[in-house]
Amino acid sequence: MINCIIVDDEPLAATLLENHISKIDHFKLVGKAENAMEAYKLLQSQTVDLMFLDIHMPHLNGIDFLRSLSQKPKTIFTTAYRDFAIEGFELEAVDYLLKPITFERFFKSVERILRNSDSKDDFIILKTEGMHQKLSLSEIVYIESQGNDIKVTMASNVSFISKSKITELEFALVSKGFVRIHRSFIINARFVSAYNNNEVHLGNHKIPVGRSYKQEFDTFISFVSKNKLL
Repeated sequence: MINCIIVDDEPLAATLLENHISKIDHFKLVGKAENAMEAYKLLQSQTVDLMFLDIHMPHLNGIDFLRSLSQKPKTIFTTAYRDFAIEGFELEAVDYLLKPITFERFFKSVERILRNSDSKDDFIILKTEGMHQKLSLSEIVYIESQGNDIKVTMASNVSFISKSKITELEFALVSKGFVRIHRSFIINARFVSAYNNNEVHLGNHKIPVGRSYKQEFDTFISFVSKNKLL
């Protein structure tokens, strides 16, 4: 369970965020605050994993408040202004959401947190055909870029198409036994059955090795050897 708080002096904006949070099974709202001092008290009395923090608040703005904390929870800034985006990312905020915040944009922001919340069963969540699909990483064989979409092929030979970019998944998957060996393909090294310098076999699937992905291919070979996958 991911404990969340909302820090926002605008009641309508806070209510909208509360509604978004209520739609996520893994999220629990443990408190709301209208200013930095109330937020500080919440952080002292509650275990907070994720803070939705407005920037323009009375007395102390969200940027200065987060900067003042010695122990910072994961933070998503919420604001009607673009002015502070750079400062937000310098403070390693998870995201910077512009109001009014749609559920689709909200979900995209928190998806990476959801993805890392269950270490026993890592997964990704992709929107496919109007549904949000939870796909176990251990069952993904490979991911293929298809223009503005990606195709995810599972061990069951079922495939899912999603409006996503392959680069959006690469960073999250590289530490999970996946490697990008071509500009259009990320593979799960655990499904490797054979390989040479030109292609990799994942059962009946043959994936080409891109010329510009030599370093990634060397990482793949090292992973296969270390884990004795062949």
